[in-house]
Amino acid sequence: MSGCNHDCGSCSQSCSDRKNPGDMHAAPHPKSKIKKVIGIVSGKGGVGKSMTSALMAVAMRRRGFATGILDGDITGPSIPKLFGIHGRAMGDENGIWPIKSRTGIDVMSVNLMLPNEEDPVVWRGPVIAGAVKQFWQEVIWQDVDFLFVDMPPGTGDVPLTVFQTLPVDGIIVVASPQELVGMIVGKAVKMAQMMNIPILGLVENMSYLVCPDCGKQIKLFGESHVDEVGEKYGIPVLAKCPLDPQLAECADDGAIETYPGEYLSKAADAVQALLG
Repeated sequence: MSGCNHDCGSCSQSCSDRKNPGDMHAAPHPKSKIKKVIGIVSGKGGVGKSMTSALMAVAMRRRGFATGILDGDITGPSIPKLFGIHGRAMGDENGIWPIKSRTGIDVMSVNLMLPNEEDPVVWRGPVIAGAVKQFWQEVIWQDVDFLFVDMPPGTGDVPLTVFQTLPVDGIIVVASPQELVGMIVGKAVKMAQMMNIPILGLVENMSYLVCPDCGKQIKLFGESHVDEVGEKYGIPVLAKCPLDPQLAECADDGAIETYPGEYLSKAADAVQALLG
């Protein structure tokens, strides 16, 4: 095609010049066994994408499924902290082994590879994207029913790498109530559509706060617009999650697996349905 640089790895177009246009996915580690890959995406940061990734993995684990989380947010990894994991991932002649959480969820994050978990990752985009690809190809994900990929916000190198490299079976788009988010969510949705990635639905975080005295819902960030966005793109709204002090406490304590809330049950249903 016109303007082609012949680097199919950085292009989402399916043109006549592409070799094997339908076969772009990289093979996982030979010892890995992964049934379904679910991407958790957002158009902007700070909307609770990592929290949603963690809670989805916990929800599916509670249903009896083997789950894992690939922390693709290389420069802002937070998954290990949510699960209270502070060790180092180990490797042997076979490959790299994820660390298991208290309830048996497999976790891999760049924070588990650093000498000090507070050290910054100051890498350029292609190197970051390469790290995510390594987590797919060199980590041994044994008998995982659902692998959740916590992706960084936006539509840059890493989301593109994930969509092109991993056989993503569906994505959940995470948003917040602000009106501006409608436009930003649209970008994430359109990118997924361009890459032919199924969109399972939308999850809205920080929808409201429940008054501890009267039980009234207080909408701190204004009226929700997620229903309008869902209707515009023909995508179901899977959850409207509140601001919950108990959830914040569990996250700070590294005890996300003890959080009793089940606001994501409908999202869990959508994920489980992928198994047929």
